[in-house]
This record gives sequence, C-alpha cells and structure tokens, in this order.
Amino acid sequence: MSTHTIVLGVIGADCHAVGNKILEAFFTRAGYRVVNLGVMVSQDEFIDAAIETGAAAILVSSLYGHGEIDCAGLRDRCLERGLDRILLYVGGNLVVGKADLAATREKFLAMGYDRVFPPSVELDEVAVLLRQDLAAKDEGR
Repeated sequence: MSTHTIVLGVIGADCHAVGNKILEAFFTRAGYRVVNLGVMVSQDEFIDAAIETGAAAILVSSLYGHGEIDCAGLRDRCLERGLDRILLYVGGNLVVGKADLAATREKFLAMGYDRVFPPSVELDEVAVLLRQDLAAKDEGR
C-alpha cells in the first residue's frame, strides 16, 4: 500500500467523466490517497490541489484530442510554483486524429511529462510504473 497522494482530473474543456471515475476507483483500491478534481480542470487547479495536499503526482487525462494544447506548459508552471519533484503523467486521446503513438509520446515527454499513455493502456501497468517512479523519487530526496 502507498501513502502517496495523487491528484487526477480531466484537463481543459474536456468533459469526459467515466474514465476519470475509473481511475479514481482503481488508484484508491491500489492504496493511494486520490484527490479527484473531476472534469474541465485548469492547469492552475491541478497545481493548487497538488500544493494543498502535498501530492507526489499529477495524473492528467484528456480524451477529446486537444491535450497537446491544454497540457503545454504544465511542467513549467509546476516549476514556477515550487513543484520541481512532482511526477506528471498524461494519458488518453491526446491529439486530434490518428497519430503515431511514439511521436505523441515524444511530444509530451519533451513538454516535461514523465509518462505518456494511450487510452488503451492497462491500468495495472500504470500502477507498476507509478510505484517505481515514486520509489525512485523518494530515494532521490
């Protein structure tokens, strides 16, 4: 079981709520303290919640294809607000149309995200990676 807090939500003008609720239930069962901001969440709302709760990670979802626009600059905003060690995960339908997953992943990694996931990812895989990334972050304190 984890004692870490994670903040999750659906960024921008995206109102897709079902996957968000699935993520909340999954990560709660996995032992995380989950702060679910819901849908249509701004970058500042993610950051404010992470600061207020001492979160170790922010998990951003975007399903309507405009993630590239909505997610740009989040890492820099986190750094500006003192969240230099926060993990940033992003997943979903991040770009409009059928795009190469490798190219999309590289684009978001270049934006400062630690992990990038397609909408079809197995949540157990995400949980393993999150556990590993948090352990590595904790060791590097």
